[in-house]
Amino acid sequence: MSALLYIVAGIVAIYALRHYWFTLNRLFGEQRHPYIDITIADWPATTVFIAAHNEEKVITHILEALLEVDYPADKLTIMPVNDRSKDRTREIIDQFVARYPGRIKPFHRTEGKPGKAAALMDATKLVSTPIILVFDADYIPGQGLIKQLVAPFFDAEVGAVMGRVVPLNVGTNLLTRLLDLERSAGYQVDQQARMNLGLVPQYGGTVGGVRRSALEAVGGWRDDTLAEDTDVTYRLLLGGWKMVYQNRSECYEEVPETWAMRVRQIMRWAKGHNQAMARYTWALFCNRQVSVAERLDGLALLGIYVIAPILLAGWILAIIAFYIGDVSLSGIMIMLSLAAYSTMGNFAAFFEIAAATRLDGSRNRILLLPFAMFAFLVSLISVSRATFSQLNPFKSGTVVWDKTERFRTGPTAP
Repeated sequence: MSALLYIVAGIVAIYALRHYWFTLNRLFGEQRHPYIDITIADWPATTVFIAAHNEEKVITHILEALLEVDYPADKLTIMPVNDRSKDRTREIIDQFVARYPGRIKPFHRTEGKPGKAAALMDATKLVSTPIILVFDADYIPGQGLIKQLVAPFFDAEVGAVMGRVVPLNVGTNLLTRLLDLERSAGYQVDQQARMNLGLVPQYGGTVGGVRRSALEAVGGWRDDTLAEDTDVTYRLLLGGWKMVYQNRSECYEEVPETWAMRVRQIMRWAKGHNQAMARYTWALFCNRQVSVAERLDGLALLGIYVIAPILLAGWILAIIAFYIGDVSLSGIMIMLSLAAYSTMGNFAAFFEIAAATRLDGSRNRILLLPFAMFAFLVSLISVSRATFSQLNPFKSGTVVWDKTERFRTGPTAP
């Protein structure tokens, strides 16, 4: 049992050191923002996909925002990908099409395999632009965001770009405030540190973009995954393409306002990420064309969601060891290490939060840090539950569009 505890402590210590390294880099290291100052260029034709499934509460806001962005109108195609919505989503989209002829080209999907990835696969067949951006329907882009996301593609090695996600409904309740802290740490610290260090910034399918030729070179979207963005990230990495994170390219989202919805969201993320881990761990480990640093970071990123069940198992083992009398000095140190790591910062949720609030210039948010322990425990249990459910050989592997509930009730501006 002591040997198992040593293994668990070793694994979580590696991730602890990784988070501290990222945080110290963001606080004191050299920062890379190589494409943010490109404002005048011969902008390429670009299509913006808006992934939509029953989005009547929010679809108006993103369409209005995209119609006002600073990008040549003749080179920007706005395509709502309406996948079998049963509410007023189609009606609202068609009203915009009538009001702005030629600006919006909707894709009303009425058949085919369910899921966001399958919908994007079908939509991609309908466009020919070299750059494809993808937004979720609840996002509200600023006027300059499209140019900022497209600019990195002037670099021929770049296959995908990701912008920063900022909660729009942060003041609703304690949960939304805690999710604001989590997003801030994850993007302001984690993603930017990976960009600084030349590691693997993860492409996210909510406010990001892909080079069409790169996407086609690695096989296009896969319709059998719950996390099409993580899947594309690793296929592009294995294919020799670079990912870029634009920390100053902010887009505004609606985060879950109920704990039940938060649990469903993080379980979906965990399952999709674990799918990618099973598919690409060995291929990445063996790929000599990817740098050693990128391989190590990519492997650590693939395993991030299995740390929750490993940590949970460590707690259980430590408790068992205590009650059966295995309380040697080494055993006590292992248990203290596990407890300290859980307190100091797994999943960029604690130590990185403090750095992120400082970098954001809003230090008063640090007062919420004690409540982050509860959010961490909810995530720990939810991720562990999702991971264990994937080990069930009798569970159906059908991919469905598990959409996050929207709470917006009126016009909203960032």
